[in-house]
Amino acid sequence: MVTADAPIVADLAAQLGYPSTADEIATRFEELRPRDDDEVLVATDADDTPIGWVHVARVVTLESGTAGLIGGLVVDDAHRSGGIGAELLSAAEAWARGRGVDRMIVRSRSERQRAHRFYERAGYVQVKLSHVFEKPLV
Repeated sequence: MVTADAPIVADLAAQLGYPSTADEIATRFEELRPRDDDEVLVATDADDTPIGWVHVARVVTLESGTAGLIGGLVVDDAHRSGGIGAELLSAAEAWARGRGVDRMIVRSRSERQRAHRFYERAGYVQVKLSHVFEKPLV
């Protein structure tokens, strides 16, 4: 990803269910950019226009060690079911493998049955169900 991709990446984030402005995406990207343990990979069409993205991170937790974490993966509605998501996922896994990661984690909302089938076809196995809690700090 480059900062100039922010408006289209924001549109794709909205398709994923996370409405964001281009400015918000650009600000988040600029914070992620210098990190060695985060990467945003973008798939583009023949005109170099983004049509999908994946955010992958190398995370270490005290209780379960090191893993690659898919923070988000989305392909534009008009380009789904053409293998782009699988290519993005494969690229994210290769990025993580190159950083010494030997397992991947992805979280997916319970209602996203199509996404669940996608990950299962890619070899991911559901290991638990969780509740997600959030508290604003402002």
